[in-house]
Amino acid sequence: MCERRAAPGRAGLSLVAALVAALLLAGCGGRATTHHKPGTSHQEATGNSGVLLPTRDEAGHRLRELPAAVAPTVRAEARPDPEGGWNVHLAVERFRFTPESTGAAALPGRGHARLLVDGRETGRLYGPWGYVPPGAHTLTVRLHADDHTVWAVAGEAVQSTVLLDGLPSSTPSGTSAPSAPPTPRPAASDRTLTLTVTGTTVQPPPSRIELEKGERLTLRVTSDRADTLHVHGYDRELPLAPGVPASLTLTADRTGLFEVETHESGLLLTQLVVR
Repeated sequence: MCERRAAPGRAGLSLVAALVAALLLAGCGGRATTHHKPGTSHQEATGNSGVLLPTRDEAGHRLRELPAAVAPTVRAEARPDPEGGWNVHLAVERFRFTPESTGAAALPGRGHARLLVDGRETGRLYGPWGYVPPGAHTLTVRLHADDHTVWAVAGEAVQSTVLLDGLPSSTPSGTSAPSAPPTPRPAASDRTLTLTVTGTTVQPPPSRIELEKGERLTLRVTSDRADTLHVHGYDRELPLAPGVPASLTLTADRTGLFEVETHESGLLLTQLVVR
């Protein structure tokens, strides 16, 4: 004869249900865990693209290296606003703005841009257009991944820097300004980059200047010590006297990536990308 067993009571059923729920959460039926090893940041645990570098930008964001063939690019343009300040437009390649996934893992070609005005981070862009108020002199636009790391190529942040010259004065609301021809923008063939070297600090911070082949660029440098500026690839040099502004003008007639540095202190001042 078969032996009958008594059905479990309510307490037994509750215990079984609890055990089943725990097994489901621990196995494939539950949510994926986000725990990571002690001492490992969230971005290191979730970022799954490129190589996370130890280098950080001014705000402490880690750089994330990608091969140049797949890395995004950005070119910033600034146009004077009729009421003062600058309207900024970003032309990007291999990149799209993803405000809906900010804070998620780093995926190639996704993220946002950050604005640095005169070397200080002032805001973010989640689209191709932005605005910079009056009084700014230099604008740097830097591309970030969704996890806030900085996209980088060859150890350098993916960014674009423009000088904000010829800023028109703003007119208070309710008044009329006398008619005058618009302030001309600097010609593409006559650009100027002003740099100041103090100790081991370069202002604005080193970045990449994008040039079209044939453009002329003037480097205006003031150093607090005697040194020599050198433009690699063009073999152009410029003596620097303490506290005395010095200028060097060159025509970008060679394509490629060229570094501008000081001989004695070995500081990287900027990089020229000639296309």
